[in-house]
Amino acid sequence: MNSTAMEGKEEAKLEQFLQWLQANRVELRGCKIKYCGPNKGFGIFFDKDVGDGILLVVPLDLAITPMRVLQDPVLGPKCRAMFEEGEVDDRFLMILFLTVERLRKNSSWKPYLDMLPTTFGNPLWFSDDELLELKGTTLYRATELQKKKLQSLYDEKVKDLVKGLLLDEESESEVCFEDFLWANSIFWTRALNTPFPHSYVFPQRLEEQGNCFLCLNKDSGASTSQISGGELHNGKGEESCHVCGLENQITEATSTSTQGETVWVEGLVPGIDFCNHDLKAAATWEVDGTGLTTGVPFSMYLLSAEQIPFQLEREISISYGNKGNEELLYLYGFVIDNNPDDYVMVHYPVEAFQSVPSADSKAQLVEAQKAEMRCLLPRSLLDHGFFPACTPQNEGSNKCSIDRVCNYSWSGQRKMPSYLNKLVFPEDFLTALRTIAMQEDEILQVSSLLEEVVGSREERQPSDTEVRAAVWEVCGDSGALQLLVDLLNMKMMELEEGSGTEDCDAKLLEKAHIMEIPEEFVRVSDGTGQKKVMSRNMWSSIVYRRGQKQLTHLFLKEAETALQLCLSEES
Repeated sequence: MNSTAMEGKEEAKLEQFLQWLQANRVELRGCKIKYCGPNKGFGIFFDKDVGDGILLVVPLDLAITPMRVLQDPVLGPKCRAMFEEGEVDDRFLMILFLTVERLRKNSSWKPYLDMLPTTFGNPLWFSDDELLELKGTTLYRATELQKKKLQSLYDEKVKDLVKGLLLDEESESEVCFEDFLWANSIFWTRALNTPFPHSYVFPQRLEEQGNCFLCLNKDSGASTSQISGGELHNGKGEESCHVCGLENQITEATSTSTQGETVWVEGLVPGIDFCNHDLKAAATWEVDGTGLTTGVPFSMYLLSAEQIPFQLEREISISYGNKGNEELLYLYGFVIDNNPDDYVMVHYPVEAFQSVPSADSKAQLVEAQKAEMRCLLPRSLLDHGFFPACTPQNEGSNKCSIDRVCNYSWSGQRKMPSYLNKLVFPEDFLTALRTIAMQEDEILQVSSLLEEVVGSREERQPSDTEVRAAVWEVCGDSGALQLLVDLLNMKMMELEEGSGTEDCDAKLLEKAHIMEIPEEFVRVSDGTGQKKVMSRNMWSSIVYRRGQKQLTHLFLKEAETALQLCLSEES
């Protein structure tokens, strides 16, 4: 199929979708939806100037939420039983719904589902060669583990469940793993964490009957939101939530608390979910519970955030939040070159900790201090370090660290380090490293200091602050900083193994000619031999890993400098 035929097919789908939106009371007041090519799919663009800035209004009744799934005449009864037994969580319900509706031949959601992408740029969809470009990064191992977990979930639960749900239905085809993988990717790339009105989620008549059918976000072994065995952090939502460790959920869980009259619910909102991401968003979305703003009660609307004069045909973007390339690539399938919100994860391996001398005693001390075995290091920390790229905006931002350590030495034997206000590494992580690096005699010294604090009152346990103070006074920073330098050196070796240095990646990107259309339609006409044709997935991988190498190098430089100063002051 040539590009003209492809565009014609996409336009036909768009026309069907626009009719579907109109039938479901969606109002495009100041925008239109357009096809943006095979890589971006569909996007939303300014169409006309609207005085109140309201560009698009979507009734909440059209959103795909856990409530909708549980109320569905086909899926509802079966899903409700599994949900109440704790077999599945709310995200699984929505992914299951997408899987089933895509296979239904006469699904009422077909015009919307046909508009959604069929392939994705996240690593779960990479070819073997593309995935190899991630080797040495957090994402490589995380992707392997997540794909195995999804395959297992499909084999053990989803396959037979979908077959049973479609038993009396006409379906497009037999269910396969790719259908479930597609639904999983659609959810994670398009779901929004939305403040629904409490009265909408829990109608009064149901409450009076004692039949509040939804207990949001029950944890379950079937959760597709969990990834084990690596380090990543969060997912999509208005607020970024740093999650250190893939054994934690990759996004913040839906909140069950109601603040005022609001319940936060994850879901897909057809229409608004066609907004692409930009750091400088052209619009934001809001919820109108009363209808006073839009004239449509219980609706979500897109509100222009433009400060510049109206520009016809300009794309309307929203912000997915301040996210690093690791998260953007893993969840959404794209990266931002020179991303200002990039971060690197550093952790002390659990298996290595288990083999250190006095591991059990140190584990108890780590727990007593509420220390962390891993840390997230965003690029912004470097602004306050030894080698800032620019002058820090807020010189007082390190005051809390200074005050905290000032209180550590109750005997006055250990002086406060001169480098403290330049130390960019989180105290919770340094606390864990101090403990891991302790010698046998230092453990005894810490115990002795804590006995002085507690005295004869055996019922009193020292606080985490008191334990931290004792460990710092006995150990200082040299052991922790040496361990940190070793960890960062090890991370750099893993990143460079097989792909070379940051400069090697930079040269690859300089020579890259990115394929902008599906591979089977590419015709390479460049005859100079200077351009290397690569898929966008491969380009994204190299951009991501180059950023990881760059940040690891910069934080290693910070750690080495701190270690040198520490050793000179302790000698």
